Amino acid sequence: MILKVYTSLLLLFLVNSVWTRTVRQVYDDLDPGHWSHYTSECPQECFCPPSFPNALYCDNKGLKEIPPIPARIWYLYLQNNQIETISEKPFANATHLRWINLNKNKITNSGIENGVLSKLKRLLYLFLEDNELEEVPAPLPVGLEQLRLARNKISKIPEGVFSHLENLTMLDLHQNSLLDSALQSDTFQGLNNLMQLNIAKNSLKKMPLSIPANTLQLFLDNNSIEVIPENYFTAIPKVTFLRLNYNKLSDDGIPPNGFNVSSILDLQLSHNQLTKIPPINAHLEHLHLDHNKIKSVNGTQMCPVSIALEEDYGYYGNVPRLRYLRLDGNEIQPPIPLDVMICFRLLQAVVI
Repeated sequence: MILKVYTSLLLLFLVNSVWTRTVRQVYDDLDPGHWSHYTSECPQECFCPPSFPNALYCDNKGLKEIPPIPARIWYLYLQNNQIETISEKPFANATHLRWINLNKNKITNSGIENGVLSKLKRLLYLFLEDNELEEVPAPLPVGLEQLRLARNKISKIPEGVFSHLENLTMLDLHQNSLLDSALQSDTFQGLNNLMQLNIAKNSLKKMPLSIPANTLQLFLDNNSIEVIPENYFTAIPKVTFLRLNYNKLSDDGIPPNGFNVSSILDLQLSHNQLTKIPPINAHLEHLHLDHNKIKSVNGTQMCPVSIALEEDYGYYGNVPRLRYLRLDGNEIQPPIPLDVMICFRLLQAVVI
């Protein structure tokens, strides 16, 4: 499952990069006289690459409105313009759209015509980062797989906006204006296949309620969270990557064994107010505790299994899997105690 997440994200990056390079090559190398077959119905302001007839590039054109989209288009690039509205008319024939990038425009909620997005039945990826939205737009296409709304002004999530998005795997809301009151117990209801939830850089003071059970990656950096509720992670038993950097967590705000969760492989607690290392699970592989107030490291106390028992089992027993430990920016003086190395035999890097 984790490999699948990495592969999907990497594939998206590579596909976009390859298209960009190939499009430029086509633009430079082909005889313009050969373009006519490929550019029929292509908006004058945009570029329709002959080798990718399903893609339409209208980015960085100074556009103030969306041009008419040809019926054959699957991938639409409109980023870095001055677009303020999304109306139904330009999409009248665009019934096959899979991907829309509208990042870095001037779109507001009032500028989105009612129902226009939900009518894009085949849309899988919707990017609306760096706009002027004040709430999550609704209604949305039911088949959506990725929704990226980072760096807007979102302070409100309409009730039921995600209730029918069963295929959504990534929801990015980082760097908005969300308060705890915006995240109700049913806010994420319906997101049964969500794998990545990013609510970093908002104004949360509490851990969000009712995170979807299948969530693998939960990013909550740069908030003001002080407390982890008892048994919080029981409701998200698959969480693997947890980021809580730049919050206000103290020792008193973490319950006993709060992070002793077998599913968590990467735990990031940098830039908090911890004075000691919280109990961890033997499955944990990466631990970031830099820039806290930790004064010392006791390997015997930190070790998630008995060191004596570990020696009995040997290398093939229940050896803790920690490979990376970051402790710089604390009050710890080197060297690292020997019992830390005895416990965590798989450690490849310690930063202190």
